[in-house]
Amino acid sequence: MQYSEAIDWLFQQFPSYQNIGKSAYKPNLGNIEQLCVCLGIKHTHLKYIHVAGTNGKGSTSNILSSILMEAGYKVGTFTSPHLIDFRERIAINDQLIPESAVISFCQEVKENNLSFEPSFFEITFAMALKHFIETSCELCVIETGLGGRLDATNIITPILSVITNISLDHTDLLGDTLPKIAFEKAGIIKTNVPVIIGEYNPETLPVFQEKVKNTNSEIHYAYEEIELTESNNYKKLNERTVKCVVKILNEIGFSITNQQLESGIQNIIKNRNFVGRFQLIQQNPLTIIDVSHNEAGLKKTFELLKKIEKGKLHIIFGASSDKNLKDILPLFPQNASYYFTVFSSDRSCTKQELIKKSKNTHLNILFFDSLEDTINQTKSFVNKEDTLLITGSFFLISDFIKLFSLKRLQK
Repeated sequence: MQYSEAIDWLFQQFPSYQNIGKSAYKPNLGNIEQLCVCLGIKHTHLKYIHVAGTNGKGSTSNILSSILMEAGYKVGTFTSPHLIDFRERIAINDQLIPESAVISFCQEVKENNLSFEPSFFEITFAMALKHFIETSCELCVIETGLGGRLDATNIITPILSVITNISLDHTDLLGDTLPKIAFEKAGIIKTNVPVIIGEYNPETLPVFQEKVKNTNSEIHYAYEEIELTESNNYKKLNERTVKCVVKILNEIGFSITNQQLESGIQNIIKNRNFVGRFQLIQQNPLTIIDVSHNEAGLKKTFELLKKIEKGKLHIIFGASSDKNLKDILPLFPQNASYYFTVFSSDRSCTKQELIKKSKNTHLNILFFDSLEDTINQTKSFVNKEDTLLITGSFFLISDFIKLFSLKRLQK
């Protein structure tokens, strides 16, 4: 089996949320527990930090891993989704899981003749656990997939739980109110395990307080413990949460200096190849790529954009078909020129859907069938003195990175 064959098997043999959306979501822990037993994956001795939240959990996880690397720890990182290569999901420090390890694990699962059908995410997380065990990781940073309570990652017992924030997303799966979603995210809080809450929300705070009361857990509020000077900068919000995590880690026996903390934040792209989060890739025109894809994330993106934009604003946007554009589009700046496009995933909104869903927005929009076509056409509209934002989906940014070399663009 070649690596490409293993990845094809992973995506085709089992339901993948990245490929097919909500129908792949399996809200129970039975499969992942059974899979670990069948494959002999004994993971309880590892030390974990478990990260959940609507937005910022990927950034928080990667920043934290970068800091731990700077502090000299051997850290395993499990995140999702990936932008280009499946192996981005599983890493030891700055090294992605080897292709050979992916191949052998897929073969092992395939040859096991399981009596049940684990999902793509369950298989991937089991693969990560095995890799972290075999490489003797000192600490593992685990990002949840969807929710928390019934997420496959919730079979672990961490030394610390982190909930970045709560906003409305995946409401068809996690609940249609903030307290309902908070209840699902709060499921990662374990008995006698401290938890850090990244952002304050009066609707969700009682949910967390009730949970820690029932689990005898110590709760820490990052928004109270760490002063923030730029409250509307989502990067700063994530850094504040991470600084609170580091503070607690130092209190429970780890050793991370302020210099290592700051170096980890500064070197996140080098250490973790973490791209696509309000990332400036070109100066003329000022070009930014950002994976924000829900109401809360895009709102913060536009707030941050106001601080740095120059000239005329141009926005290339694509969205998955399950996104509620009725709530998202009113957030968009009225004075920008828009280029709505289809991306390569089957989950993309079609051109016709984009036209229909944006019918009454009064935005200046042109519609395209592919990102490549969009980029080629917008060259005649965007001047060097202008600002270009590309946003709306992980898939859209993945297409962009595949089309263009970021290093070439940064030159």
